[in-house]
Amino acid sequence: MARGALERVESAFDVAFTPALNPLYRLGALGWFLYWTVAVTGIYLYAFFDTGVEDAYASVHRITHVQWYAGGVMRSLHRYGSDALVLVVLLHLLREYLLDRMRGARWFAWCTGVPLLWLIFAAGVSGYWVVWDELAQYVAVATSEWLDTLGLFGEPIARNFLHPSTLSSRFFTLMAYIHIFVPLALLFAMWIHLQRLSRPRANPPRALALGTLATLLAVSIARPAVSHPPADLARVPGAVELDWFYLFPLPLLDHVPGLVLWAALAGLTLLLLAVPFLPPRGRRTPAAQVDLDNCNGCGRCVADCPFDAVRLDPRSDGAAFAEEARVDADLCVRCGLCVGACPSATPFRRRSRLSPGIDLPELPVAALRDQVVGAAAAIEGPVRILVFGCRHGVGLEQVARTGAGCIALPCIGHLPPSFIDFLITRGLVEGVLLTGCREGDCHFRRGTDWTAQRIDARRDPYLRRRVPRERVACVWLGTDGERRLREEIERFGARLSETEAVRRRPAPAARDGKGARASAEEGRHGG
Repeated sequence: MARGALERVESAFDVAFTPALNPLYRLGALGWFLYWTVAVTGIYLYAFFDTGVEDAYASVHRITHVQWYAGGVMRSLHRYGSDALVLVVLLHLLREYLLDRMRGARWFAWCTGVPLLWLIFAAGVSGYWVVWDELAQYVAVATSEWLDTLGLFGEPIARNFLHPSTLSSRFFTLMAYIHIFVPLALLFAMWIHLQRLSRPRANPPRALALGTLATLLAVSIARPAVSHPPADLARVPGAVELDWFYLFPLPLLDHVPGLVLWAALAGLTLLLLAVPFLPPRGRRTPAAQVDLDNCNGCGRCVADCPFDAVRLDPRSDGAAFAEEARVDADLCVRCGLCVGACPSATPFRRRSRLSPGIDLPELPVAALRDQVVGAAAAIEGPVRILVFGCRHGVGLEQVARTGAGCIALPCIGHLPPSFIDFLITRGLVEGVLLTGCREGDCHFRRGTDWTAQRIDARRDPYLRRRVPRERVACVWLGTDGERRLREEIERFGARLSETEAVRRRPAPAARDGKGARASAEEGRHGG
């Protein structure tokens, strides 16, 4: 039910933003953009900030009000960018969970992403200390008392906030440096988070980045971030306006013992870390396998693998090639994109055993050819359409209602373009329709992108030019796109019917040389 609700929201966002700019498909990249927004504004603010306990509040006040046109805007961008970062990271975590994108080889990205939450909150909470207003005083006292419940320090940290005379500028400067060090640690952790991804999208589309920045700027101008009254350790602060994105645990400390809250958060963290290994776990199929007799080390499988599971090693069989492909089974997600990239994965091979350089044991290319030929032969009607779909995209049960045939693949990128050539040039079908995950949101990251580029002859192996492009259609849908898939198949069939009628129409009799040339030219284009 939750996934269905997510699909409906994403469909609405597709209409509002277009799939290319849908922010829900770019949450990870938006997280990076917001991190750099917060970092750049933080560097600017630090240039005018005084770290002394007596001078901190005054310098922040000066930045906010005297230099409001620059420093004030920067402070607001720093505040709201930090809040947006928390929101984006939590949405990213929730979305990956709902879409079940954390199992198998993806456990590394998930398990390295969970600790990022702690670092983000540590960076934000320490940032509230350095403003040194009443809110900062409340945050400093509450968090220091909470930390003291762990008993990790020689003397209680909270003793620094007992009286104005007990808080030294040296300790306050240390807090400012902590606020600088934690984001640097966060940057390093984010880099580790991406290590098992090939070509990670660390930058959102320019239009989305500019739109996000404009939104933050508008909020900053409409509701600028300002300080509470200055901190005074001689009295307890009255009502303070909390930032619930970062400070939500602090009010709980009035009702829950500190150790209990630590235990609850630690338990939640351990539960999140264990999610990729909890049931239900699907059947684990064998990883992609290399056949050295048919591998020349071209590297296309390496270039197209979305999780760096394939690499090139020195040749081990004495063949006259420098390198060979090697699959790391622990990193392989069984998507088949490497098979779709292999130039030897072609159904036209008849004189030798059909075994490409790299193949999926779950669905070998030879078995796929037999399945494709059988499905095409079973289609009835004047216009035969074969639909290739992704198991993680729209359900193919709607295909049967249109009379078309269907083949389900682990990922649409598993299909070598030569199969489309084989089906159409051999006259097995009139048209081939490809469908998969939503545009820009492939379950295996690159399946829809690589497929579209192969069809457009922008990526090897590409669909040969002899295949009429009007006989090939692509439609990228989510799991809620059954009705649209059926409509697209019917429209595609209608277009193919018109094309077939034109192709089979006899050419009119030519009355002169000019008419004969025109008739011949029309025949060539019609065919």
